[in-house]
Amino acid sequence: MSKVAKATIGLMAITLLSKLLGFGRDIVLSAFYGATMYSDVYLVSLDISRIVFQVIGTAISTTYIPLFFDNIKEGGDEKGNYFTNNVLNITISIGILISIIAFIFARPFAKIFASGFNAQALDLTVSFTRIMLFGTIFSGLSKIMQSYLQSKGEYYISGMIGFPFNIIIIVSIVLSKYFGLYILPIGAFFALASQFFFQIPRSQKRGYKYGFVYNVKDKYIKEMMILTMPVMIGVGASQINTIVDRTLASQLAVGSISAMKYADRLNTFVLGLFISSITIVIYPMLSKLKSEKQHDKFNEYIKKSINVVILMILPITAVAIVLAEPIVVVLFKRGAFDASATQMTSAALAFYSVGLIGLSLKNVIANVFYSMQDTKTPMYNGVIAVVINIVLNLILVKYMGISGIALATSISSIVCVLILLISLRKRVQGIDFKSLIFTFVKAVIATIIMGMFIRIVYNFGVNLISENKLLSLTMLGISSLLGIFDS
Repeated sequence: MSKVAKATIGLMAITLLSKLLGFGRDIVLSAFYGATMYSDVYLVSLDISRIVFQVIGTAISTTYIPLFFDNIKEGGDEKGNYFTNNVLNITISIGILISIIAFIFARPFAKIFASGFNAQALDLTVSFTRIMLFGTIFSGLSKIMQSYLQSKGEYYISGMIGFPFNIIIIVSIVLSKYFGLYILPIGAFFALASQFFFQIPRSQKRGYKYGFVYNVKDKYIKEMMILTMPVMIGVGASQINTIVDRTLASQLAVGSISAMKYADRLNTFVLGLFISSITIVIYPMLSKLKSEKQHDKFNEYIKKSINVVILMILPITAVAIVLAEPIVVVLFKRGAFDASATQMTSAALAFYSVGLIGLSLKNVIANVFYSMQDTKTPMYNGVIAVVINIVLNLILVKYMGISGIALATSISSIVCVLILLISLRKRVQGIDFKSLIFTFVKAVIATIIMGMFIRIVYNFGVNLISENKLLSLTMLGISSLLGIFDS
């Protein structure tokens, strides 16, 4: 087994544990607050806090790795540390400025994200958001430290930072029932900060030393500014999708935002476990191969990554669509999470899952362009995705409600990944796209057969046993595994 494969599998194992803990967090939230006004407020406040700085943080961390290798090539570890500290300090100053502005304009932000909220819910959202805001600065710093460690060949830390985050969130949810709602945003603040500080000891062992550097005139900072602008627009475009989705959902039945969030969490579980693990390992490798002009290996890594995603994600898609309702019942239906919440969440999950392959391939292919220091192509794609998503949202939400919002997201992701593939074919020579198409067609046929088989096995098993959750979970596992083996 190659070093890359071992690193990817190891990261998946760690990420799986982290994601399971994340599911535990969602289960605790759903059990204590269900799909209610309070869960809606909490989730919207988290979204606002993350989105405020995520655009810049993601853009900086994305362009950091190729430029870090350029610095190392020029001046070794000393130059790499200089560049890293310069990026960190500039990010802190930008983060503080943005947080202050967002603090002042928290109410207009809340109205954009949740225009359907009543006065009580809106006031609570503003208060929660203001408490959480400054924790988002640490999110940006955390992304930079992750990129530093990945450049040093340290991949596992990326999967481990979810542990302190989720533990703190779970504790705060439990404590909030006894000491008041405001424990929720306070807990979120400390959870966000924990991700950054958790990485510091490992970074120091890999050679990182903090030093105060603040040089916006550095040539690599100037180059980063040029590269980050398209990334910011692209990431910002995807955040606009989130805002539109949340705004429309806030105008539907109470709990719609929470139902969407729970369904989306199930999909992001797959993306975080499999796709993020692949891109975290592959992206630094692609950046290094591109800088060293090893074109054949570069092309081979792209082809393998796309094939792995296709063969991995399509079976999971079949399971998520066919068994959407029993999955939601087993994971969430308890406490305040009632039959109505179950129906909304399972419908959203099924339609979100349709576009899982599109989102997965989009993440991988976008990183291919970033490794070539081409940030404009993913930007154009992100803008197209926004337009398609908004148009489809406005059409489908009238007829399908929350399911229409999820389906619009899926369709836009599929269309956009097709456009990205066309751009990749034009940009990179030497990749056998015919074999990729052949692999995809075979995988789709196998997935359809697998989906039918899974449903038959599950229905047969449920008819034989009671509705006990433990037995239902067993049947979910058995039918899913049999379907995957059958495919």
